[in-house]
Amino acid sequence: MSELIIVKPEKCVGCNACVRECPAPEANMTKQLEDGRFITMVNPSKCIACGECVKKCNHGARDYIDDTDECITDLLKEKIIIMASPAIKTILPTKWKGVLDWFKKQGCTIFDVSLGADICTWAHARTIDQDKIGNIITQQCPAIVKYIETYQPKLLQNLSPIHSPIACSAIYIEKYLRRNNPIAVISPCIAEAYEAKDTGLVKYNVTIKKLLEYFERNDIIIPIDTSENYEYKFDDMQGQLGSIYSRPGGLRDNIWMQDPDVNITNSEGVHKVFGEIDMYGRMPESKHPKVFDVLSCEFGCNIGPASGTKQTVFDVMATSRAIEIEAKSRRKSTGIMGRGDDKLFKKFDDELRVADFLRNYKPSMPSPVPNVAQLAPIFEKMGMHTEEDRSYDCHACGYNTCRDMATAIYRGLNTPDNCIVHAKSVLIARHSALNRQNEQLSEITEEVLALSEKLKSNVSNITENMENIGESTAATSERAAVVKDLLENVVSFCNDNSTMDADSVSQLTSILETTINAFSALDDNVTITNESSETINNSINDIISLVGDINNVLVKADQTEKVDISDVTGVKKPVEEKKTEEKK
Repeated sequence: MSELIIVKPEKCVGCNACVRECPAPEANMTKQLEDGRFITMVNPSKCIACGECVKKCNHGARDYIDDTDECITDLLKEKIIIMASPAIKTILPTKWKGVLDWFKKQGCTIFDVSLGADICTWAHARTIDQDKIGNIITQQCPAIVKYIETYQPKLLQNLSPIHSPIACSAIYIEKYLRRNNPIAVISPCIAEAYEAKDTGLVKYNVTIKKLLEYFERNDIIIPIDTSENYEYKFDDMQGQLGSIYSRPGGLRDNIWMQDPDVNITNSEGVHKVFGEIDMYGRMPESKHPKVFDVLSCEFGCNIGPASGTKQTVFDVMATSRAIEIEAKSRRKSTGIMGRGDDKLFKKFDDELRVADFLRNYKPSMPSPVPNVAQLAPIFEKMGMHTEEDRSYDCHACGYNTCRDMATAIYRGLNTPDNCIVHAKSVLIARHSALNRQNEQLSEITEEVLALSEKLKSNVSNITENMENIGESTAATSERAAVVKDLLENVVSFCNDNSTMDADSVSQLTSILETTINAFSALDDNVTITNESSETINNSINDIISLVGDINNVLVKADQTEKVDISDVTGVKKPVEEKKTEEKK
């Protein structure tokens, strides 16, 4: 089956409202995108198309598809049979006649599904009277049928074998009225597409909401009728009390009109009925009511997910009550005050066969339920290490229990990162890791600052010794010039005095002593230069050592920044996630 419920990923904010509202445990698939966003897609093989997620999505991320456009395109080519659901009257109390008149003008023939509902009641009443069926769950709601087929196939033995009002109408039209044209049903039900496909009786599921959108899109004005007259000239009989099937307990009330002693329990609404169906499956047959009348929508089909109505529950129930009164006024019986045999049912007895209105079902293979050992590693990935952790049950993920969430993860329908406990444990771990990093970085900063002071001291020493070398070099240059002059004087003196007297010797001695002193000063300057050079070399070596220490500190800082959160939480991250974080 192709998707009926569709998702617009760009509008999905990952709020989990769809998961929270959905009664089908495997209908949603939550995944995390590359940008970190969570979105929830639909698992079409497990979706029951109840439409609750479409109603409750506040972000416009959920929608559905039907056959409205295809039907209207095809009715221009061939004559199509239109079957109107009883809910069209309560949903469009002032426009339903105008809508049906529009289809008549397009060449369609119009039939009342309320008549099919009357046939459905008749078939149930006769099989119950003749004790041909045991305790049953009603099946006029396609979402209920899909749920039981998918999630509670063992209850198919209890699911009523009588076709729904829509299917009964289609069978009546095809088999008894000999009409073979394609059939379209106008309803407020998304899941009707499932019934249409499984039974092959209806070709088009035209939902009221999409039909109204088509009219608006194409500037088609439907006239308003405020007469509150609920009779209409259909192409065959108009239904009677079958017209209240669309309200909660509608089938129950119809059966009680025939036999008020039948034990009937009814239930409606996704947050109630599916849990009670599961409970029904756990109970012994002896505790089952004769008829369990069930509908997926809380207020019945009257405010169905594809109704597009602005009517309140009080509006639709008031209209439904008026329809019931009008239908009872047309009901005929053989007794006084309507207490005898129903004349319409007598007609059905004479003309119809119950066997023509029976249905078979297609069970699915339920997904295996994981055991405690299989869920244990899932809980660990969710950061839930104790039994107390595993019963946190905060519902933020959309599931009722942590076990349900773990089961969804086990089945590949969700991810541990979508668990708030996991997210909190990761945040706490990251906070702890950041605190530890801050402490280590503080220590590293102190070490770097201390090393920096030492480095500044050594640079200062180098600067000072460079200045000493400069001064020593200048002095050495000056003294070298003096020595040169003295030596030149000695040579000149010796050349001029080939025979030296005492005075000349004394003069020469004085020059040589001055030269010796100059050499001594020059030697001192060289010593100073050598000492300064050695000091510089030592300082440079110290600087090299300090730079090495600083590098070691920086390496330590880099390692601190790369602390793996899994060291703290024990939850290993995927390689791709680690790479992404390292890039960041």
